[in-house]
Amino acid sequence: MPSELYRLVYYSVNRVTGKSSEASAEIATILAASQANNAKVGITGALIFNSGIFAQVLEGKRSDIEATFERIQRDPRHGDVQVLAFEPAACRGFPSWSMGYVGNSREDVNVFGNIAVDTGFDARRMEGDRIFQIMRDIVLEDEAHAA
Repeated sequence: MPSELYRLVYYSVNRVTGKSSEASAEIATILAASQANNAKVGITGALIFNSGIFAQVLEGKRSDIEATFERIQRDPRHGDVQVLAFEPAACRGFPSWSMGYVGNSREDVNVFGNIAVDTGFDARRMEGDRIFQIMRDIVLEDEAHAA
């Protein structure tokens, strides 16, 4: 029997413009909408933002992920959307996050700011599994600090 759970990993070029505070407000709007919409259909995942690139993991039923991803592709804030992985998943990597944002706290910004140096993170050159693992490691570290 095929898995009901799927995982999508993609990146897109950030098309959010404006001053830093305006861009931050726009990203907060994206996150709030994603969290509300994802919770309604049981999608979990995380978003990471770096140097004009969004990288995101979505987990849930295939049809729900496809519908969500279609909205993302039509969203003018995302450009050059590229799927890096879309496949069945044995379990959720972000079970308690309707849409976690890696890089939200000051500490996360410092950790995230060094990801490119420490791990070679460049969504345009990475495979979906590697982006998923980097994001998962950061989320686990965040959750451990919050406990």
